[in-house]
Amino acid sequence: MWRGWVATDRVAEYVAYIERTGLAGYRATPGNLGAQMWTRDLGDGRAEVTTLSWWESLEVIRGFAGDDIGRAVFYPEDDDFLLDRETTVTHHEVVAR
Repeated sequence: MWRGWVATDRVAEYVAYIERTGLAGYRATPGNLGAQMWTRDLGDGRAEVTTLSWWESLEVIRGFAGDDIGRAVFYPEDDDFLLDRETTVTHHEVVAR
């Protein structure tokens, strides 16, 4: 899971950008089980963007993120959109369905 914040009036543009970059990258990586992106308007001119992905194991995440799977992966245009961002990602284990 990762979170970033963009100007509310640019959230649709950022979502389209992440669909083409980050989410496409997740989905193209062997062992990825799916990915979603969520947004919410914070009411102060900012929108929070959360990406969530599911993977077969922590090991297969390295195929996307490299050796440091706790460090967020960014793309060249992220700086044009993001007002703030988490530089790390969090990982959780699914223990019940």
